[in-house]
Amino acid sequence: MGNKWKNIGLIGFGMVAGVAASFQFSAFAQKDLGAPLPLDELRQLADVYGLIKTDYVEPVDDKKLLSDAISGMVASLDPHSIYLDQKAFREMRETMAGKFVGLGIEVAMEDGYVKVVSPIEDSPAYRAGIKPGDLITRIDNTPVKGLSLDEAVSKMRGAPHSKVTVTIARRGEDKPWVVPITREEVRVASVKAKLVEPGYAWVRISQFQEETLDELVKKTSALYAQNPDIKGLVLDLRNDPGGLLPSAIGVSAAFLPKPTDQVIVSTKGQLADSNQAFYGRRDFYADRGGDPLARLPAALKSVPMVVLVNTGSASASEIVAGALQDYKRAIVMGSQTFGKGSVQTLRQLSPDTAVKLTTARYYTPNGRSIQATGIVPDMAVDETPNGDGLNALRVREADLDHHLSNETAGKLPLVKTKHRDELEEEQQALALLKNHKPLEYGGKDDFQLAQAINHFKGLPVKLAKGDDGLDAAAPKELPGTEKKPVELKGAPKK
Repeated sequence: MGNKWKNIGLIGFGMVAGVAASFQFSAFAQKDLGAPLPLDELRQLADVYGLIKTDYVEPVDDKKLLSDAISGMVASLDPHSIYLDQKAFREMRETMAGKFVGLGIEVAMEDGYVKVVSPIEDSPAYRAGIKPGDLITRIDNTPVKGLSLDEAVSKMRGAPHSKVTVTIARRGEDKPWVVPITREEVRVASVKAKLVEPGYAWVRISQFQEETLDELVKKTSALYAQNPDIKGLVLDLRNDPGGLLPSAIGVSAAFLPKPTDQVIVSTKGQLADSNQAFYGRRDFYADRGGDPLARLPAALKSVPMVVLVNTGSASASEIVAGALQDYKRAIVMGSQTFGKGSVQTLRQLSPDTAVKLTTARYYTPNGRSIQATGIVPDMAVDETPNGDGLNALRVREADLDHHLSNETAGKLPLVKTKHRDELEEEQQALALLKNHKPLEYGGKDDFQLAQAINHFKGLPVKLAKGDDGLDAAAPKELPGTEKKPVELKGAPKK
């Protein structure tokens, strides 16, 4: 559907989706090469380097030439492997702490232009009215066409409180829209929570950061102090692009009855360290003294749950949704997730540079690969009463060039098609986009949240436009109590 986006990046939001924090100075120390070096090809590389140095029309800086060669080699592997120069590595380390300076938009490259995937809630771009699907054609009067994604991102970055003007082309609009935006240091609130109505709670995780578990404990404790008799809890992971693996393990452990005995996720790769299972124990989600989950309200282990996901739910959020789904701890509701089931490990090359390299695939407790498939909801509920909204325009992992395959795909159930064909769904989404107001997750017009509450109450759940409603009184057993542990199939034991 639509053009496939060849590159994905974040403006001031370099989310480290699915990164296993492994900083090491020598990648070769991890594994013997096992085969002789391809000397002929290496000679060709040296020959090309020599030709450029002697014959190119103008001098080329050695560092730039070699840096670009490394970058191209790594980027050719898959969409998530990348070489991090000094600036990119510094920005990545900053964003792992959940703060950054910029506009606050997730972007991709499409047809030579920067396309807005999603504005971050409460960011300068969000407040300026920038919407998913907008194309950025100029940055401070500089045409974007012909720039690389990194070059475009660099032009949109800057010091806090400095201004940048972006020109927006929007589908359905006749004229471009010039938007002045002031750059800010944006601190993403990892966890939000509130009582939707008496007895029903909503907890949203926008990304998995270093402080996510502490925030989860604080926010859920406040909820139970406000209402000790919560009858249903909605864990909202929509548009959560992922983040830190330990935080995802900890969030899963927070809701499982006996997490220390339960595998949250497993990984498989070439390295011995890439083949392991991660349990819901403190040593897997906390690397400093004390257990951040020790103060967690005990009722979270048994409260009935619905997990909301959509196409923007990726990586760490897919790990959490997959674990709670496999253990039948929660009903997963919404749209099929992004499908980023790969692990990226940071290999530090120098004090200021690193390679983010894909080293393994993720598997749910039942041995399902998330890669390029994602999590299929138990209840496929549209984003709005009139259809699945902007999800119809979103790119998924399977749409990215040279994405990793899913070797278990043949064992997975096929996703059922909806009432509308793909073209009709995209046309409806484009029409919605024209006058789209950013959806306030957890607000009064949040259709999917309303259906989750209906499910708790045993009321009919509307799945899509035209549906009379699925009788949710007893369609399946409502998770909320401990189930028999699910056997880990085909995944290595620690």
